[in-house]
Amino acid sequence: MLERLEGLEREFGDVEARLADPDVFADQARYRDLAKRHKELEAIVARSRELRQRSEDAATAREMLSELTGDDRELMRVEAAEADADVERLTAELEVLLLPKDPNDGRNVIVEIRGAEGGEEANLFARDLFQMYQGFAQRQGWKLEVLNADPSDMGGYNEITLQLAGDSAWTRMKHEAGPHRVQRVPVTESQGRIHTSSATVTVLPEADEVEVDLDPNDLQVDVYRSSGPGGQSVNTTDSAVRITHKPTGIVVSMQDQKSQLQNKAKALVVLKSRLLKAEQDRQSAELSDARKEQVGGGGRSEKVRTYNFKENRVSDHRIGLTIYKLDKVLAGELDEVSDALVHDEQARRLTEEP
Repeated sequence: MLERLEGLEREFGDVEARLADPDVFADQARYRDLAKRHKELEAIVARSRELRQRSEDAATAREMLSELTGDDRELMRVEAAEADADVERLTAELEVLLLPKDPNDGRNVIVEIRGAEGGEEANLFARDLFQMYQGFAQRQGWKLEVLNADPSDMGGYNEITLQLAGDSAWTRMKHEAGPHRVQRVPVTESQGRIHTSSATVTVLPEADEVEVDLDPNDLQVDVYRSSGPGGQSVNTTDSAVRITHKPTGIVVSMQDQKSQLQNKAKALVVLKSRLLKAEQDRQSAELSDARKEQVGGGGRSEKVRTYNFKENRVSDHRIGLTIYKLDKVLAGELDEVSDALVHDEQARRLTEEP
């Protein structure tokens, strides 16, 4: 590890020098890539330097122990123990930082939430999930933009698509993909019986402009009038857009923006993200195969997480985590669950490293 850290410190110095080059600054794409690499290396180099210093402190303290007596010896013993603990902590942190990067880290994400099993109750739960991510995004300092929404008759969502922009958006939100199950008494239930319903969450990395080359001849663009719940017209012009990618059959519809041009632009963002995800998963055609890995059939038995209102309980079935803070989680305080999922992924990757 020490040799690798020395090499990364040299690279860090080289990147800093190149960032100060006026020619590099003039090339914004190159500058952006170097700035991203500088940020990645900065955390590693800071801990590397601290590790070297604390290792020296520990060695010095142990050398001095043999020369001291009484209270001075005890103080030095404490100093050595503290330095050893810092060395252990910094080494563990560096092991995580040195793991190969997820190629999507740092990307914005497209999140699609759909009501699945449970009729209108599933659509209401989809709204709850949207509001949860809305609160979580605010806590994380991400920018949230609703790209498209299809409201249901009782105020839920048949489907809602949003964009989350922030450095850690993919790192955290990728763990949200899958079927989410809710257990509660629905507002539509007159007998007070608990029902189980589900909504699905799909998380896609947003594609950079240069990563997905769309041939206009591969696109079928249809325009129509936007409509609200129950088919009620909310727009008297043909501003809604539906784009079909002919080679894969992927269809993206947008109607939330004010103009046809805006809806088309948002639809293309989502389409490119879906195509990028399909390519990254090494699937040659249908995105539905890639999305099925995340959401399955949307069935209640395929859940990644359960939200039980009676017990105020949230259970993530992938890591065996259960907490009794459902009200806070749905308000956006998802940090405890998100942190546990991120740490679980890191631990698994560390055991897989040769």
